[in-house]
Amino acid sequence: MSEVILVVDDDTSNLMLAKKILGGEFRIAAANSGEAACRYLENNKPDLALVDINMPDMDGFELVAKMKENPQWRSISVIFLTADKNEDTEVRCFQAGAVDFVGKPFLPEILTSRVKRTLELERYRNDLEKMVEEQAEQLTGALRRISDIQAHVIEGMANLIESRDGSTGKHVKNTQTYVRMIAEELQKRELFSEIITKGYIEKLCKAAPLHDVGKIQVPDSILQKPGKLTDEEYTRMKDHTSCSAAILDEIIGDVEEAEYVQLAKDVAMCHHERWDGKGYPKGLSGEQIPLGARIMALADVFDALYEERCYKPAMRPIENIYKILEEGKGTQFDPVITEVFLSLDTQLREHLANRGW
Repeated sequence: MSEVILVVDDDTSNLMLAKKILGGEFRIAAANSGEAACRYLENNKPDLALVDINMPDMDGFELVAKMKENPQWRSISVIFLTADKNEDTEVRCFQAGAVDFVGKPFLPEILTSRVKRTLELERYRNDLEKMVEEQAEQLTGALRRISDIQAHVIEGMANLIESRDGSTGKHVKNTQTYVRMIAEELQKRELFSEIITKGYIEKLCKAAPLHDVGKIQVPDSILQKPGKLTDEEYTRMKDHTSCSAAILDEIIGDVEEAEYVQLAKDVAMCHHERWDGKGYPKGLSGEQIPLGARIMALADVFDALYEERCYKPAMRPIENIYKILEEGKGTQFDPVITEVFLSLDTQLREHLANRGW
């Protein structure tokens, strides 16, 4: 099917001449005013518009300005028709967004040549846009697959490290789930809204499994010790926080976006800090502790208490854990985040029941 060309001119003889010159190869739509052209464009999208500059009521520049303001019309290529051949008019034509202009009276060969060249360039542009769009979709798909593979590798690495102290892979999955619950509830309540966005939540959940990677440098004799750690052993255990941050800097520092890397390092380094400043490794207090680490702290402690470990049995019923978290509100944990976490009782119980725990 041949292309459609909209010809806009208040002179009927010019409309008839344009149709005579171009009608053999193209379908011609005629409009004798800018208003008539706008009415046509409301229901149609031509491949090209030939627009006379000097028309009453709405001149060609005004019509093209309206076309460029409308998202549905702005991509239509425009060639101005003008009997005014001075340089200022030519400059205004291109400034208005036209791709070309043709002098009047029309010379058939020139009008046909300009129209064909413009339509050919438009086809190339459309083909290029389509190719770019297809390649962008392919790239997006490839990046998504890489991201999925990376997430699986990270999770697998985290599970492997957790298994050294007698945990199964549940701790990584559980804490990630609790972190998401807390962060989404905080967002729902518009708390910490200057930080918590959808993007932040996704980055935080991606970072959560990495919070204990530094345990890889802690000896098995400490990780798997069933009894109480000595002061020396406890000091060595506490080193896993700073080790985690250093390892993350090493393995993802150059391949991930800086915001995510910093968030992952903050969570790993600071999830054992306390609200009252008595935690480790830096002794940070209150809002000095990064928000992600304050969220992680609650998720980590809840799961550590609920699940069995080599050095302790699982704590039951769940109300006993709630009591400990309540007692830690404002001392060990951020009081606002603690209150929000404790309000998630129904979701927590549903999660535990669905997991068969």
